[in-house]
Amino acid sequence: MYNDTITGNEREAGAQATVSLVVPALNEARNIAWVFEQIPACVDEVILVDGNSTDATVPMAQHCLPTVRNVRQNGPGKGNALRTGFLEAKGDYVVMMDADGSMSPAEIPHFVHFLDHGYDFVKGSRFVAGGGSLDITPIRKMGNQVLLLAANRLYDACLTDLCYGFCAFRRSFLDQLDLHAAGFEIEAEMIVHALRSGLRIAEVPSLELPRRSGCSNLHAISDGRRVLRTLFSERPGARSSAARPARPARSAS
Repeated sequence: MYNDTITGNEREAGAQATVSLVVPALNEARNIAWVFEQIPACVDEVILVDGNSTDATVPMAQHCLPTVRNVRQNGPGKGNALRTGFLEAKGDYVVMMDADGSMSPAEIPHFVHFLDHGYDFVKGSRFVAGGGSLDITPIRKMGNQVLLLAANRLYDACLTDLCYGFCAFRRSFLDQLDLHAAGFEIEAEMIVHALRSGLRIAEVPSLELPRRSGCSNLHAISDGRRVLRTLFSERPGARSSAARPARPARSAS
């Protein structure tokens, strides 16, 4: 159910928040057209972060959307690509989604709706009423459930989905998200930093579609381990404990 109560942090009356869409891509020429052709009118700028694609990803994006801003990431990994795009974004709100066709741009207005009505961070969930997945494998589903349980326990949360990278947030909170991850674990890092910072988080139903073509760059086992390390290393008190100097040894006298 949508909460239509307007809070003091909502955009000023009569002013319309601007929306930046950040799309990381690596060799997605066969998928990017489907994604770009469905971008809704509420999106003001689209930033394609190219990971040095060797196919026609960039020309295809420019053909479908001449106004697209093409940015080349300065290091490897999805995390690096997203951080590069976030720093380039100019909108009041930033939306992130994949370029493989597994996420529908038609859902973006739902994310924007919650940001308009007082939330700071909005994440898609495949496991709430109205959501679902036509692509998740049994091993990925089991891994997501284990990692979700760990996140909810460690951060005293009640989230329904964790490893899903369809999210939106207020750009003014980018510093609070304090992102450093290089790989797929950035999705979990964003969520736990939002929880740790006390941001108001909403989950919206999202339907995960099958990748339209090509192979995913996700490696379920190794990336799952990286997510788990992120959950434990970023938990409240972990950094301060690691940074706390050791007590000097007492003298035997």
